[in-house]
Amino acid sequence: NFPLLMLAWKVAPALACGNTVLLKPAEQTPLTAIWFAECCHRIGLPAGVFQLLTGDGRTGEELVCSNGLDKIAFTGSTSVGKRIRELTADSDCKLTLELGGKSPFIVFEDADLDAAVEGVVDAIWLNQGEVCCAGSRLLLQESIAEKMVGKLQQRMQQLRVGNPLDKAIDIGSLVSKVQLERVKRMTTEGAENGATLWQPQISLPETGCFFAPTLAIDVDPSSVLAQEEIFGPIAATMTFRTPSEALELANNTIYGLAGSVWSENINQALHLAPSLQAGVVWVNCTNQFDAACGFGGYRESGFGREGGREGLLEYIKPKVTAFTGKKLKRLDVQGLSHTTTLVGSEIHRTAKFFIAGKQARPDGGTVRPVWNKDGSLAGTVGQGNRKDLRNAVEAAQKTSSWSKSSGHLRAQILFYFAENLSLRRQELETRLQQLLGCKSNEAQQEVDSSIQRCFHYAAWADKFEGVLHQPPQGLLVPVLNEPLGVIGLICPDENPLLSFLSILLPSLAAGNRSIVIPSHSYPLIANDLIQVMETSDLPAGAVNLISGNPAEMIQTLAAHEDLDGIWVFGTAEEVRHAKHLSTSNLKRVWGNEGQVVDWYSPAAQGREWLRQASQSKNIWIPFGE
Repeated sequence: NFPLLMLAWKVAPALACGNTVLLKPAEQTPLTAIWFAECCHRIGLPAGVFQLLTGDGRTGEELVCSNGLDKIAFTGSTSVGKRIRELTADSDCKLTLELGGKSPFIVFEDADLDAAVEGVVDAIWLNQGEVCCAGSRLLLQESIAEKMVGKLQQRMQQLRVGNPLDKAIDIGSLVSKVQLERVKRMTTEGAENGATLWQPQISLPETGCFFAPTLAIDVDPSSVLAQEEIFGPIAATMTFRTPSEALELANNTIYGLAGSVWSENINQALHLAPSLQAGVVWVNCTNQFDAACGFGGYRESGFGREGGREGLLEYIKPKVTAFTGKKLKRLDVQGLSHTTTLVGSEIHRTAKFFIAGKQARPDGGTVRPVWNKDGSLAGTVGQGNRKDLRNAVEAAQKTSSWSKSSGHLRAQILFYFAENLSLRRQELETRLQQLLGCKSNEAQQEVDSSIQRCFHYAAWADKFEGVLHQPPQGLLVPVLNEPLGVIGLICPDENPLLSFLSILLPSLAAGNRSIVIPSHSYPLIANDLIQVMETSDLPAGAVNLISGNPAEMIQTLAAHEDLDGIWVFGTAEEVRHAKHLSTSNLKRVWGNEGQVVDWYSPAAQGREWLRQASQSKNIWIPFGE
């Protein structure tokens, strides 16, 4: 769909940022790309800057698997996007996926119904429904549902189906016979699931892959017509009573590309728009685009953005980075000689997990010893298992208040956390000296840097704001930086206190809830912070701390369907493992790509870390008469 637009969205920012490009267009629509290649030749674009490769899916797979690619940007189906994610899991190639959608089109009782009807025509029958952001789920408030359906049926009678090169035609042919058969199969299945199918009495061409515009009435929310992307001219209607019910129905999908809200009550519309799990929301309009505004999805609609400043960031990399390029290896502290003597005091303080705001013992009852640098016993920590992680994810899911809280509130809590942490300075320095065998000044440097990092993100929490775009169509487009949701954080062994906080704090500042796996070799330094968290007003479930073997923890977290992202700061094998396992729901994976991180570097904090902990939402708001 839209072969020239898709090409421009990818090629233009890539070239503008100084990259060379190899384009592989869709096998059904290569002619536009060939014409564009001719244009590049005519204007004298240097040889090799833009290259074109045509072919089917096998060609695309060979291209994805080839060496030498630094970035892949893909637009297409979710199934192919998952395949690309799997094929690139063993590399550090950057990836942008703009995939399928099942966008809700919400109409409230106070909406301009005539305008909403035209909006539906544009949302689902533009390009015969072969649009990734098509508004294929019509959510109608019960009081106006019957009236809206009647108006829609009357409008559908006027739609014209035929040659798409005729500018008087509304709906053209589907792209192929394969797609036509898919649309027929899914509509038949929807009817078998209880939906009532209605089609206007209009003529179709005798030849070609044409399908009449279809309205599926009284569709069950679990029906194939409401859950799966059809990529055809099928609109499925459902009803709701209250705004909260509309929101629940709208978010009841694995996708999150776009949505549309229709209401003359701007307060109601702007209350609902930020709550939709979608990267783009149109208020009283649909299918609005501009090169200055980002476009992209949440969930299984992919990640990354096309257009806008956020789209340009996908094609560049920072000059200064905290990643050193050195290969990271996990420390083998078990290989040291040990004694069974406790240091300092014979009173053994129990190191528990921290789940849902409470200290908890490991579900399996398994503990392991932690050794100091001199071989003495520092204490024991629990070994987390699948159930511990399940409990932590459930607790994080219930703490949505943290994600909905204002940046100012998060800033105040993080400032308080930093103040409380500074009171434990001496205790933390002593712990670092015992665990690492480092000198006093080295321990002091790590603690000081850790406290500074707390204040850094506390200051950022209410300042990492979005922007306001003003496209030329008479609209305002505020861009909201929203948290990913629930993130799993895997910490390294290097600088166990500083790295732990450097990974946790940007996630918290952006509004995420976290399940943190601390350093495997030195987990006690993270356990020492539990009391600080308990006394710093952090909501229960905002931070959940579980110690355990990183490989085992990644196995569960990366495959967890209720996790929205995972940061892996570990070995290259651990990062690859997380990428492979996260393919199931396309959760975002970020980390050190198996490299040693200089945690004292200025690049180990700041805007880029907050960007990785958030996702942007563009809300299109028309104004004027």
